[in-house]
Amino acid sequence: MLEERIELLQRMPIFGGIREDTLRFLLNLTPIVSIPRKSYFFHEGDNGNVMFVLQAGRVAVMKTWKAQQHMLAQLGAGDCFGEMALIDLYPRSASVVATEECCALKLSVGDLYSLYEHDLEQFTVIQMNIGREISRRLRLADNRIFQAEMVTSAPKREYTFRSF
Repeated sequence: MLEERIELLQRMPIFGGIREDTLRFLLNLTPIVSIPRKSYFFHEGDNGNVMFVLQAGRVAVMKTWKAQQHMLAQLGAGDCFGEMALIDLYPRSASVVATEECCALKLSVGDLYSLYEHDLEQFTVIQMNIGREISRRLRLADNRIFQAEMVTSAPKREYTFRSF
């Protein structure tokens, strides 16, 4: 089972370039959580200090607008969520609900601090990888915002043809 978890992490961008011994170290620290279908990993506005790596199952990332929840994304095995909390320590920006029974690794700020004390270089690589993942998601969000603005606010142009 440990080998399967190591392989899962090695396929993820956040753990890219991380040595196997470091992954073993982290996996010895991180608990495995099981979340039943329709249960929440966390709610928008909750304090956050952990991220999750989904081993099995599917989740929906939900955002509340005018008292209604709207889906931002669906994630499956091999995806992670909650990583922003490891960097900024702000309240959760969205809710994550299990759409199927889920099994996930729960990586905390404390776990990362233990890695910092154990191997500063590998800790730094993970922090850089998390920053890259957040940056990638920000680029996607910026592009979506831009496209939405272009669709809703694009000026209607009237063309007139003149003869010369």
